[in-house]
Amino acid sequence: MPVDTKRIRGPEESQSPLFFLSPDKAPKASSRQGVRGNGEVRPMFARCGLISQAKGSAYLEAGNTKIICSVYGPREIERKDETDMKSGRLVCDFRLAPFSCSKRGAWIQGSEERDLSQTLLESLQPGVCLHRYPRSQIEVNVMVLENDGSILAHAVTCASMALADGGIEMYDVVLGCTLRQNGNTCLVDPSYSEECGSWQEGYGENQGCVTVALLPNLNQVSGLNADGEMREDTLADAVRTCMDGCHKLYPVLQQAVTRAVKKKAPPPEKYTFTCHSPQVLF
Repeated sequence: MPVDTKRIRGPEESQSPLFFLSPDKAPKASSRQGVRGNGEVRPMFARCGLISQAKGSAYLEAGNTKIICSVYGPREIERKDETDMKSGRLVCDFRLAPFSCSKRGAWIQGSEERDLSQTLLESLQPGVCLHRYPRSQIEVNVMVLENDGSILAHAVTCASMALADGGIEMYDVVLGCTLRQNGNTCLVDPSYSEECGSWQEGYGENQGCVTVALLPNLNQVSGLNADGEMREDTLADAVRTCMDGCHKLYPVLQQAVTRAVKKKAPPPEKYTFTCHSPQVLF
């Protein structure tokens, strides 16, 4: 197997700095102490049109979570047996960079990334007008540069921005929001340490994570992913809370897409008018 000699590989054996953190200073996921409340989302930074080779692209930061997405197509489907004469095809590829997590990963796509790719596809597909692109496919590539929690929800938002930047016809943009439930406490847009709290403590009653993908203008849920054990009323409240979180993020996405459209629009033409004085004939 060929070796990439230009890439600087990290040490094979290493330890996370959190290993040397004393237990009393370890972050707790039961509640938040600081500026952000339990029901507030992290400040988000979004930009479109960063990758010039792609049809559309977007970059998103939410806290320390950093995601970049590129869209290619519509292009002809390579396999003729998968061609649909009436509708197009949406292909999603979700990958975690090897340096994105505390534990270094591999470039080969794992089972977790394949599951996230399928969930991302199911969340974006209801918002794209695939019937306008028959016999063609649209490719969405998402790369997580740094994982600090809620990567699926922010990947949905970033991919929706890239599709809009690429001029793909859509019914509505798609926004994502994640909620972590811990008993009677719910944390909106959890960080990586808050998400890992459920795994360390073990899932009990009313403990889990919920991710919702929403079409904000139509007020329709396009995707729902939940794990853990939650009562029916708790799950319904979690979905409503995630929908409210999606509506809070909508102005940021709208502003980023509007800025990209104005940047791509041609400058207005300047018209010159010449006035001629009337001639009087005798």
